Amino acid sequence: MLIGEHIHTLDTKRRISLPAKFRKEIGKKVFITNGLDDCLFIYSVKQWNKVLSKIEKIPMGHADGRSFSRFILGGAVATEVDSIGRVLIPDFLKMFAGLNTSVAIVGMYDRIEIWDEKKWRTYRGKIEKQADTLAEKLGDIGAV
Repeated sequence: MLIGEHIHTLDTKRRISLPAKFRKEIGKKVFITNGLDDCLFIYSVKQWNKVLSKIEKIPMGHADGRSFSRFILGGAVATEVDSIGRVLIPDFLKMFAGLNTSVAIVGMYDRIEIWDEKKWRTYRGKIEKQADTLAEKLGDIGAV
């Protein structure tokens, strides 16, 4: 399970070092794609295949489904985790997420999210203020 928050540096060659506990779970080959809320998603091969199986069920006749599929798949790259645990973030994904030198690496159970640290702090602060309201809303579906 991928959980927790880690602050790391995006080096001048656009590489980030994944936390050791994440590397064990995610494996040597990963898929990086556009995420939601201005972040990137990193999936293991196993989880990426689950994402693909869901996307392939979206009817082609639905414009929103086509758009979302293009967003996720068109922004995706397969890459290797190097021998010291780093992944290369392509320029177009770095620009999409607005990544600067300091990034937040956030475990989200079945994926890793990569955020610009300042954006992450702002987003997290906003969510922390809404936690009680969110818990109440999500309590109806048994989330809390």
